[in-house]
Amino acid sequence: MTSIDAITLEATDTAAAERFYASAFELGDRLRVRASQEPATGFRGFTLSLTVAQPADADALLGSALAAGATALKPATKSMWGYGGVVQAPDGTIWKVATTAKKNTGPATRRFDSVVLLLGVADVVASKRFYVDRGLTVAKSFSRAYVEFATGASPIKLALYRRRALAKDAGVAPEGTGSHRIAIGGPAGPCTDPDGFTWETTSMPARS
Repeated sequence: MTSIDAITLEATDTAAAERFYASAFELGDRLRVRASQEPATGFRGFTLSLTVAQPADADALLGSALAAGATALKPATKSMWGYGGVVQAPDGTIWKVATTAKKNTGPATRRFDSVVLLLGVADVVASKRFYVDRGLTVAKSFSRAYVEFATGASPIKLALYRRRALAKDAGVAPEGTGSHRIAIGGPAGPCTDPDGFTWETTSMPARS
């Protein structure tokens, strides 16, 4: 378990979810969708983020998501750390699009630099230990609040945040029950972390 190849989202309407993601973000083989009838209410305990180069790119991606049917949770605004906004996809997944830049340096594009999976966990220290024991290396760590892992050439980055803090950042209540409606795909064997997030073995096509 040293990298993430893809994220699989579970949806009750897979065709609609696939249409949304094709229109909104064009994530290619980083994102998969499969059918699930597992119950899920409220906050699912994770967010996905797209990091971009400039505010105009964030606006372009957020705009395409809203046009495809997403709901705005936090309109794009400037902050101390940069610029960004949060939307919720029709399947219920929460997406943040953000940049550390505060000024535009070129025409708007829908390109993004990275995809970040942020897991909301009950105990950051315990979850950090779980992942370190399974081969991940810590890239950044801020006390008991936040951990980011080094995932090398992986197309998706992994980070941990306290669940309540993550919900607040997303603009939703922290309560939620039922399935996370997500599976994390990588080259290592299957496992389940302390907060119930599941990892599955994947076989990805070579990137050109």
